[in-house]
Amino acid sequence: MPDPEPRPRIERVEQEADAPLPGWIIPPEGGFVAEDLDHLPQLPPHTELIDGSIVLVSPQTAFHMLTLSVLETGLRRCLPEDLRLRREMTVKLGRRQRPEPDLLVLRADGVAGMEQTTFEAEHVLLVVEVVSAESELRDRDRKPELYAQAGIPHFWRIENSGGQPMVIVFELDTAKDVYVSTGVHHYRLKLGVPFDIDIDLTEIGRL
Repeated sequence: MPDPEPRPRIERVEQEADAPLPGWIIPPEGGFVAEDLDHLPQLPPHTELIDGSIVLVSPQTAFHMLTLSVLETGLRRCLPEDLRLRREMTVKLGRRQRPEPDLLVLRADGVAGMEQTTFEAEHVLLVVEVVSAESELRDRDRKPELYAQAGIPHFWRIENSGGQPMVIVFELDTAKDVYVSTGVHHYRLKLGVPFDIDIDLTEIGRL
């Protein structure tokens, strides 16, 4: 019989015995609050707070990053003067809720300065989430639920459809605080709300 293939070698990286663990490894009683994200030491970039729990972001795929580039560029071309676009910044939805949408559009009066780390939900007009394998439950269920309960009028969910962005557009039903789908867009995103938008989604293949 041929010799079995050798098992891959796994090296263990030892942490120094006296190296302190970050404080956010063990949550406080009742969970973290929104303001904690600005003060916890050694917190990785793009950390979110959902239901009082710290959520870390995995490395993103090329599809995720290129889709964001297409949407960000397209939205900036269409953006009215009284609105602002931000990428990968958090929104404070409540005491224990501070998610980070991939993109958000907000009114200019919600921008407080260059040291600002988060935005209030009352100023946000649109949030966009590009679904990833590790975050699909949050992006499809919990985060839209939180955005709707906070009164954010518009939500887009982006899915990978054979390497092309598929944009599912939602608007808030204010009577029920839930999102209602108003359309699915595969190759071109052309909308009249929340402002006039026309984005060529096939641009991803040329980046």
